[in-house]
Amino acid sequence: MAQELFDALITTFWMILGISVIFAIFLAISGLVYFIWNFINSKQNQLRGYASLKTVTFGDESSVSANRVASVAGVITVFLIWGIATGSTLLPFSLPKPFTGVAQFEYSAVNADGETGKGQVAVKVFEFGSDDSRAPNAPADGAVGIVANDTVALPERRRKIVRVQSNDEGGKEKGYKVTEINGQAIAPGGIVPFDGGEVAMLSSGSLQVRPEEGLTMEALYLPPPEQVWKRFLQLNAEGYQGVGLWENVMWSLIRVVLGFFLGCLFGIPLGFAMGLNSWLRGWFDPIVEFMRPVPPLALIPLVIIWFGIGEQGKISLLFLAALWIMIIGARAGVSGVSISKVHAAYSLGATKRQLLSKVILPNSLPEIFTAARVAMGVCWGTVVAAELVAAEKGAGKMIIAASKFQLTDIVLIGIIIIGVIGFGIDVLMRMAENKLVPWKGRG
Repeated sequence: MAQELFDALITTFWMILGISVIFAIFLAISGLVYFIWNFINSKQNQLRGYASLKTVTFGDESSVSANRVASVAGVITVFLIWGIATGSTLLPFSLPKPFTGVAQFEYSAVNADGETGKGQVAVKVFEFGSDDSRAPNAPADGAVGIVANDTVALPERRRKIVRVQSNDEGGKEKGYKVTEINGQAIAPGGIVPFDGGEVAMLSSGSLQVRPEEGLTMEALYLPPPEQVWKRFLQLNAEGYQGVGLWENVMWSLIRVVLGFFLGCLFGIPLGFAMGLNSWLRGWFDPIVEFMRPVPPLALIPLVIIWFGIGEQGKISLLFLAALWIMIIGARAGVSGVSISKVHAAYSLGATKRQLLSKVILPNSLPEIFTAARVAMGVCWGTVVAAELVAAEKGAGKMIIAASKFQLTDIVLIGIIIIGVIGFGIDVLMRMAENKLVPWKGRG
């Protein structure tokens, strides 16, 4: 247990270090763009509009709005880092890429009878996912003595053992060994470079070819942007596993909207009731606080047992993902209404119904909209898991199916589409909030 805990702490430390480095690079680029932007627009860098009338703006949400230039620059920076890390051909520069192509090295061997020989090994390194994985032709000449020329083919960033002894005279007998690589003596554990990589001798005496890996990420883990775009065009035209790309997306959107709507329909009234009535708050509070930290993914087995694998189960899971968030948001909105506003309304002769509709509801809307934005994000995150339940259509189903075949580009397309749609919905909700709750952050 202690060793496992120590390993977990070490892993966490390296994760913190890696995330910090990436974040520092991103912030450094952000700072550079910020200073360039301020230098170009130094004469226009003045406060305008409502915020300019304020004497104190620090910490005031209403005086801070997103700089659209910074938003665009941030997105471009993400794509720039993505392109650099994957060696994208869209950029005029790149990190060193892995070796691909044909190379060769020379080796010398001796058998148990003391006979020697020298030959060539042709090495072909092909790109990841390439259809041309055939071994190259063996060198026509150069073999001397007991050695016969050999070939090997392997994908980029992979290693492969070359069994040169298999076609050498006496290679399968005890006492055979390789003595030199490209004129350099080699022994078990030794490494000799060649044009395009290196050859290592394992403890067994076998040779292992190791092509140059470069500094870019492998397409299996993160394909370059142009490969993702190419796959997107293919999916747009042909679909995936017999279902169109946008048909998958539409089914996910329908499930998310229905689950979110049900969560709002039941969550907001219940949250209001808990915020206005101490008995109802005491009655429902244990249930809400118990279910709130339970992740929706943990409910999948129960959802399958209760509702089966049809649409009802998927929508129910999304409903439960949104319900507790909306309850807590509505309850917090009611509880956060200033008591001075309530007293002022009563002093002006307001009835309880007027107090609810004219004071409590308007002042609760900011919290409700915030909860709705969070709930929508959680629903989009849950839809992938919901579509694990025997779904035939959906963006989540497409992502899961593609991941089983290591089609990372399709997985990325699904993630990007979900992110773009989620961002679009969030923008629409913020626009509705600005329209319906113009007093937010203004007292």
